Amino acid sequence: MSAKDIASPTKVRKRERSALRAVARETKALLPNPGLEKSEAPNTHQKALEVNLDPGKYGVFAEIGAGQEVARWFFRVGGAAGTIAKTISAYDMTVSDAIYGHSDRYVSRKRLQSMLDHEYQLLLRRLGKKRGASVKFFVFADTVAARSYVHPENSHGWLGIRFQAEPRAKPSEIIIHARLNDRENLQQQEALGILGVNLVHGAIYRHKQPKELIASLLDGLTTERLRVNTIEFSGPAFRDVDDRLMSLQLVQLGLAGAAMFTANGEVVEVSEVLYKKPILVERGSFHPITNVTIDMLECAQSQFVQERGVDGEELVVLMEMTLNNLTDHGEIAHQDFLDRVDMLRTLGKTVLISNYGTYHRLAAYLFRYSKKRVALVMGVPSLAQIFDEKYYSDLDGGILESFGRLFKNDLKLYVYPLRPSADHPLVTAENLQVAPHLKDLYSYLLRNRSIESIRGYQEEYLPIFSRDVLAKLRAGQAGWEKMVPPPVAQMIKRRKLLGFRESRSSADKLLKAKSRTRPQARGRSGEGRTRR
Repeated sequence: MSAKDIASPTKVRKRERSALRAVARETKALLPNPGLEKSEAPNTHQKALEVNLDPGKYGVFAEIGAGQEVARWFFRVGGAAGTIAKTISAYDMTVSDAIYGHSDRYVSRKRLQSMLDHEYQLLLRRLGKKRGASVKFFVFADTVAARSYVHPENSHGWLGIRFQAEPRAKPSEIIIHARLNDRENLQQQEALGILGVNLVHGAIYRHKQPKELIASLLDGLTTERLRVNTIEFSGPAFRDVDDRLMSLQLVQLGLAGAAMFTANGEVVEVSEVLYKKPILVERGSFHPITNVTIDMLECAQSQFVQERGVDGEELVVLMEMTLNNLTDHGEIAHQDFLDRVDMLRTLGKTVLISNYGTYHRLAAYLFRYSKKRVALVMGVPSLAQIFDEKYYSDLDGGILESFGRLFKNDLKLYVYPLRPSADHPLVTAENLQVAPHLKDLYSYLLRNRSIESIRGYQEEYLPIFSRDVLAKLRAGQAGWEKMVPPPVAQMIKRRKLLGFRESRSSADKLLKAKSRTRPQARGRSGEGRTRR
């Protein structure tokens, strides 16, 4: 081959731009119409083509599992030369380890992170000097376990994109975990491809509107086909983004059934925390957390760890709130939500936010991730609600169907007693009155210890109700501090949470303290002022 047969880099770039312009003319009708209403989202073809025809970005696609479905979209719509520097798919484990390092789990966040790290550094090293000043680099990666003969269930995957918001800028990152629900492998591959295009398009064009970005992940998909369980934002493009609020939006939009935050504030993928572990859950509004809240949990935990199949096992303890417990006049108060999570964090608690209003739906969600024992902690009023048939009108089998779902896998309810007032008799799981036609069913669950009273509780805590505590702290009445754990009381006062007002006695003490530290005035009134 002679030198004249080899095109110069300048000629190659001119040919690329010429090809892109030709593609743009031929497919103009496929591009998003500027006149479309905002509610009319561009389809997957339009999104992939818009990315391809944008000369301001350039990147790599690295995919393991379920085919190279995301990269395939960018090839099939045309103009991929303007987007793709490289695609790679290291299917063989030995090959994958040689490139990205060893991993105990290949479909994991750790493997995804190593893929992003390796490919991004390689991209910068190879093309940084040549193209870094004019393009925004990105790396998309995924590692997926789709439905197969070996693994017919539990289809899921990790997807991520590391990208520059501006040329030569420090990179930002979005990582998501998705569960694939289609029954056929080809359908799962298709769903994964659409989700990947949505993520790439959203990162490039919607990173300044993270809420809109999250909503766009479901474009061309339904929650029946796919769920996004976890999303995390990092880097300079998302400096002001709180991952807890973004995870809450996943639950609100129905992309996720639940979201989980650890005591250190980290958003975690639920399956990685619950996998093959016994689970103890207390549901509540925690508005605020009271001494009763903690007493319920500690007593139930001391009983649960003695159960068959739990003794000696690592236990997961969760404080769960439903979306209904977060609403205020139909709207979720985001700051109030963050305040409640922070109060639970001060007590070292892991928080689960779910969209499962009934206990049998919550139980089904937990059983999805663990076949170990599960126990729910509740008060007598919540137990009475479970036996109210109006909550099961959507089930063909009514309350019997709900109980079949709830108590399978040997689930247990631990019930805290109730004394509504000092002159009212104590109500426990043993003497709770249910509808006459449900008494035999209730007795059966008691005899089989599926429902069990909490023992060893603190009697002095029985008169404490969170609604009373909330009313007192908002009215500036003294005494509420003794009804909540000390760290929670300190946080409420320090940050003035939940509408807190200083009590009159506290305010007087503060004024006196300030007056003692104020300098004494000298001489007659007016002396000491600057003369004009």
